[in-house]
Amino acid sequence: MPWWWWPPALLVAVLLAAELHMGYPGVRSWLPYVLLLPLAAAVLLWLGRVRVGVTAGADGARELRAGQAHLPVSFVGRVDVVRGEAKRQALGPQLDPEAFVLHRPWVGPVVRIEVVDPDDPTPYWVISTRRPGDLIAALR
Repeated sequence: MPWWWWPPALLVAVLLAAELHMGYPGVRSWLPYVLLLPLAAAVLLWLGRVRVGVTAGADGARELRAGQAHLPVSFVGRVDVVRGEAKRQALGPQLDPEAFVLHRPWVGPVVRIEVVDPDDPTPYWVISTRRPGDLIAALR
């Protein structure tokens, strides 16, 4: 999650809490601050926490996990890091409609991972990651 999302989100939470504060006297006046500020922080943390990595699957085989999706490493083909203008092309005009995309705009590079499973209609995955080199090394 980019740092510049935090001030506006917390400002909205404070303004909403202030609106509720004005309508209720006593204990209920400070309660919105206690509830809404941590709630705003929790929502921002939840939005920014998408796990991408290689882990052991249920059967012990290694799997690529991107959010809730998973792909056995044995079905991973060619892997490329895509940056800059090539990223814009890969996520725009060149994007296959059947591709799996996990894109977070505040994360710079994406990794394009070819899927070589003949039973899977998904031709490739496009995943945002802050450490593409580490992901590629884990896939090998």
